[in-house]
Amino acid sequence: MKILVANLGSTSFKYRLFDMAAGEKQLARGGIERIGSPESRCTVDIDGHRQERTVRVPDHAEAVRQCLAQLTDPMTGCLRDAKEVSAIGFKAVHGGRYSGVQRVTPELLEAMTEMSEVAPAHNPPYINAMRLLGEQLPEIPLVAAFETGFHQTIPDGNSYYAVPYEWAKTGLVRRWGFHGASHRYIATRTAELLGPGLRVISCHLGGSSSLCAIRDGKSVANSFGFSPQSGMPQNNRAGDFDPFALPFIMKRTGKSLDEVLTILNSKSGLAGLSGTSGDVRDVAEAAAAGNSRAKLALDVFASNVRHFLGAYLVELGGTDAIVFTGGIGENQAGFREMVCRDLDEFGIAIDPEANRRVQGETEIGAAGRRVRIWVIPTNEELVVARQAARLLSEG
Repeated sequence: MKILVANLGSTSFKYRLFDMAAGEKQLARGGIERIGSPESRCTVDIDGHRQERTVRVPDHAEAVRQCLAQLTDPMTGCLRDAKEVSAIGFKAVHGGRYSGVQRVTPELLEAMTEMSEVAPAHNPPYINAMRLLGEQLPEIPLVAAFETGFHQTIPDGNSYYAVPYEWAKTGLVRRWGFHGASHRYIATRTAELLGPGLRVISCHLGGSSSLCAIRDGKSVANSFGFSPQSGMPQNNRAGDFDPFALPFIMKRTGKSLDEVLTILNSKSGLAGLSGTSGDVRDVAEAAAAGNSRAKLALDVFASNVRHFLGAYLVELGGTDAIVFTGGIGENQAGFREMVCRDLDEFGIAIDPEANRRVQGETEIGAAGRRVRIWVIPTNEELVVARQAARLLSEG
């Protein structure tokens, strides 16, 4: 069974192809950029051989067609026929009344549309692409694996807001949690490395970041709330923010609610504080050069990570392992040190030398400490492929 996993942006399409019957082997990975422009760059890597070409790709349906053309190329492809693809799996974000793993149907798309205001950067491109693909490639089943699915095990005490009860029951206003595919992968991989029954704090740190408290492979708390704009500061999103500041800012600036929300959603976070691009590499470089705003942004980000880390230590009654993943978590040794500093009394300490030498899966905790600290590269696409394959096998 071969599963194509799609990761969509508003003008991009990235994918991986897995052969689930051959030990979950990754057959190919590729992407298409600048969808809708006169020229789109299409790349694919098959068995270490990279190909690139430029063609016109007007929409995501054509992007999938170009992808399948690359994969079935008689000279360089890895498939004999597109019919070998059993399904296209999507790392979907927010389905509201739908969660878990679902076949894409008109009803599902309607539910995702209802949540577009909650996930404005994520839901619309997925909805458009799924609708186009359903119409133009009806022979390939479409499967949505929602990021909220892994967090369905979060207990009520960690998922309800202290607002009128009816808001949760009729309006779906609750702490949903996101980055489910990444945290699910970390839960599974940590159990493989260290054994079952663990208390794990998974730190997915990247352009979008969240922490997850995991007990025995199940999510019990996640730093995201109702929307992907909540929780910790992101590269350009504010994260948690007092709603009563909104009318204050509107009166002071003369901006509308929509304008203020746009600023919070696209011009805040690390970028807003530091005045840089919001990429933590740029922020760290500016901070090292003496930029006080960049240093402030890093300090605020680290403080937020430590805030949730401390909360989840209490939630879990201690932890057996802390795992760093995501672009920042996997690649920024200095930031990992910022997060774990002065935590010796909790049994948490980093081995500085191991932390600097990270390559792939690496244990970076200091010897003799009770808490194991690891860097584990995440694999969200493999999780989606597994979920899609399981759904198909169940009929």
